Parts: sequence; structure tokens; C-alpha cells
Amino acid sequence: MSQAVFHAPRRKRRVYESYESPFPIPMSHDSCVKEFRVCQAEMVHHSVIVRNLEEIELLYGKGFFGKGILSRSRPEYNIDQAELRSRWKGSKAAKMNLAIISSNKYQRHVEWARSLLEEQGMDASSIDKMLGDYTGPVAVPEDEDEASESVACEAEEDLHRGEAANPTEEGVGTLEGNPAYDPLAKYPEEQQMQDTGPAADTVPLENMRCHRHDDLILHCGCKPDRQTVQSDSTGRAVLGGGEEYVLVEEEEDGSSSEEEDQDKNVREEKRQKLVCRRNPFRLFEYLQLSREEAFFLVYALGCLTVSYRKEPLTILKLWETFCSAQKNFQTSYMAYHHFRSKGWVPKAGLKYGTDLLLYRKGPPFYHASYSVIVELVDCNYEGTPLRPLTWRSLSGLNRTTMNVSKELLICYLIKPPNFTEEQFSSPECIKKFKVQEVLVSRWVSSRERMEHEDL
Repeated sequence: MSQAVFHAPRRKRRVYESYESPFPIPMSHDSCVKEFRVCQAEMVHHSVIVRNLEEIELLYGKGFFGKGILSRSRPEYNIDQAELRSRWKGSKAAKMNLAIISSNKYQRHVEWARSLLEEQGMDASSIDKMLGDYTGPVAVPEDEDEASESVACEAEEDLHRGEAANPTEEGVGTLEGNPAYDPLAKYPEEQQMQDTGPAADTVPLENMRCHRHDDLILHCGCKPDRQTVQSDSTGRAVLGGGEEYVLVEEEEDGSSSEEEDQDKNVREEKRQKLVCRRNPFRLFEYLQLSREEAFFLVYALGCLTVSYRKEPLTILKLWETFCSAQKNFQTSYMAYHHFRSKGWVPKAGLKYGTDLLLYRKGPPFYHASYSVIVELVDCNYEGTPLRPLTWRSLSGLNRTTMNVSKELLICYLIKPPNFTEEQFSSPECIKKFKVQEVLVSRWVSSRERMEHEDL
């Protein structure tokens, strides 16, 4: 039998982030500086999701747990279209800290909002009127001088009319309820659209913590997770950088100003402009955890609480729920727990026909090193295979794995003697199993003969 040779992981060429703590728990005993945070997750149709943006960044940034549902992996979805951003680079409108999208993409959001209102039983005329007011063009200042002048003029007009502006807490506010920017403020509350996203962050910048570096934002130099709408001394909200307001690229009508004619971004075949509008249907990305990841965070690290219908689930109840929802969850979690505890970052290996993929440090730094098949056996390495493999299928799987620069690894979970199926009903069975790793490699007779001749 030839000895297995372990190859070094293949590092990615371009890495845009630094390596942090492998787990979302503090590594120091100084509780004054580093706090232990228990994240909150909820179960929706047997899927575990995390909605809080800070907790999403904490779980993915420290251990690469889960994946964003609107992104490839890292939860960094942005409505902004990069090609339009580069096209309008240098224009005055693009200097505003707002996302730039096409008119077709904006119309899709309008149609989604329309269908949502129709499901609530509203009539077509009310929907048209509400969306017409909600998505109308918004006149906004294009630089800070114009913004301060506009705010001062509005404050002076309010004083003449005897209308006091509503102050916001800690100098941070939102645009909802301000008739200058919110066209639906005149409608009754029961007719207004409900915002299901997280509220604007009301924590002052000097007290805001960065969970990527376990320090204050002012100390580590990172940017806040969400950009908020700032308010001036008068208490009025000033348009800030967020996804609620977007710049939509639309075709111009026949008339245009001299300033727009001199814009370098105006194309000859079609004259286009950027119009600021309110986004009627906002998309919020959340982190989706696999069942193995969720249970590891709950059982092994104790930094996650999973709730179902606002009721937190115990470890035993969560184990029973996952076992009933996923076949062979017990064995898949044991393998996940084993490799996670050894420092690997396991991910689903479905696209390569295996159970797990093992990454060193994480997907942003290295390509996957091993494709793992999990098998449950007794002390004599016998038992009903979880994945029946013939020599032909094993050879094909090994060749597929080698073509993507990985190695095939079989993880044997060895049951103790006199182990019964009833013991699988509790996570305490994890402590009774042993693990044996076998690396599968293709044996080439000519290469083996040449190595012996060299010796």
C-alpha cells in the first residue's frame, strides 16, 4: 500500500480581505474590550436565516458561516449597477452617494410593489395613484453647498408658516414622514406601504462597534454597516447615501439644458439622464445557514439562538427538527463538527458529487483542498453504505475531483459496540463516535515501478 502524499492548498491569486478570528467568539478574556454576542436566527420552512446586518457580518466574517441569498457567497448584494456607475463617472448626479440603476430594473421593482399591493386587496386606481406619488421624481441638491442652502430655506419657510420640523434622535433620521421628500406622508397610515427592512441606525458613530475587529468604528477605521440619512441642526432629514433612493437612467425628452448638453456622458444615439426616484420595493439580503452550520453555532460554540415563530428552540428540539427534515443529518453533522474542530471550513460539496468541500482558512483565500465522502461503519469497517459506490463510479468521482485540483477523502464514522438507532435521538451520541480519514488516490503502476527502481 502506497503512502498518501498531502499537498499544500492552492492559494487564490487575488485576495481582497484579511484573515480574522476563525470563530465568532472573542479570543481574549478582557470582557471590557471584547464582548460575547449571541446572534439571533429564525427557522423558515426548515431553513435557518439571519436577518440582522451586524450579525451577518459577524458570522460570515469570522468563519464564513452561511451564504448570502442574493450574492454568490459573501453577503454583499448591492442594487447599484457597476456598468452604469462607470458610464456616468464624472457627472454631477453620479457624485451623489446613491445607487444608479437602469429604467428596466427600476420598473421591475415597481411591478413587484404593484403585485404586493394587489395581494393586499387594493383596487387598481388606488395602486396607480399611490405608486405614481411614491415613485415620482425627487428634486435633490447635488452638492453640500446647495444642500445646506436648501435646508436653510426650508427651515425659514417653516418658521414663517409656523410649522416646526420634527427633531430626530441623536442627529440621525429618516425621510419617512417628511412632506418634502416623502410623497406618501399625506396618506393615512393604513394606506401607506409598510417597510419590512431594518430601521435606520440610531447609534452615534462614537459608540458604534465594529464586529469584524471587535473595536469601535472610530478606532479601526471601518465604515458603518449601513449608511444613514443625516439631519442638520434644524432637524430636517437631508438626502443621504442609502438604497431607498436611487438614480434611474432614463431617456430624455426633447428639451435639455445647456449644462446637460456639455455632459461627457451624453451619447449621440440616445440622450439619457439620471432621475432620482424612491425605490418602491427594497430587497434585503439575509444570511442562510446550512443545518450543520446552524447546529454547530448553537451546540459547539453557543453563539447562536434559533427561533421558530418567535420561540427559541432548545438544543435537543433543534436536533430533532433537523433530523426529521434532513436524511442522515446525524452523520453529516458529525463529519462537519470533526473538520470544523480541526480548523477547516467545510462547505457543501454537491456540485462535485460529494458531501463536503474543505477549505483552508476560507473560500476567499484558498481553493477547496479536499472533496469528502461520509460513510457510517462499525468497528470492523462494515455496514450499509450511505453512498453506494462501485469501482467504476469511484474511479469517475476520483477523476472528477482531480480535474478540479482537489483530492478525494473518505471520512469513516466508526460506531461504538452495541450502539442502537435510538441513541441517534440525542446529540450526546457525537461523543461516542470515532473518525478515520482515508485519502483516495489513483495508483499508477509504471510510476510506482520507477520510484522503486530509483531507490
